[in-house]
Amino acid sequence: MFQRFTSEARDAVVAAQECARRRRSDHIGAEHLLLGLLDSTGPARSVLDSVGVDRDRLTEAVRSAPYAGAPADDADHLQELGIDLTEVRRRVEETFGAGALDVPARRRRGLLGRVFPPTHLRFERDAKKVLENSLRAALDLGDRHVGDDHVLLGLLADPRIVAVLRSAGTTLDLPTARSLVLQGRRRSA
Repeated sequence: MFQRFTSEARDAVVAAQECARRRRSDHIGAEHLLLGLLDSTGPARSVLDSVGVDRDRLTEAVRSAPYAGAPADDADHLQELGIDLTEVRRRVEETFGAGALDVPARRRRGLLGRVFPPTHLRFERDAKKVLENSLRAALDLGDRHVGDDHVLLGLLADPRIVAVLRSAGTTLDLPTARSLVLQGRRRSA
């Protein structure tokens, strides 16, 4: 699938992988793809800049998102029981420091007992869905390649990503982003 990606889209996916590694995650989730777009140099970055996405606020919103590290169903069930995962995370990190609840990445042992970081991070179901939606967005726009702007449109099809953007102080939804992408194309043509 990645052979259809533009260099900007590939760079965003690589940035997402690096983001996941820095956060000691053993997978790449939709939230990592969102943060990866912040390192993009393509149209997606222009759209994010035009709506005032702030890297620090977005990173904090991703880190404190109720679903970060927990499947959506689990977060929803806990919420029904009156357990707010965002508040739990805040209190634990207040006591034990930032990242205290982050799952350390699995490591493999090599010869002579040396420990190596994982070489491959798997894509979570939500990230796979984003990439599928990115391909659909490209096809809907009549494009033969998947750009970082299509990845952004694929991300915005996930209501949890829209919620994260809102909690970061940005109101960006799929119709608005699609309009901004098309405006950017008309200006560059």
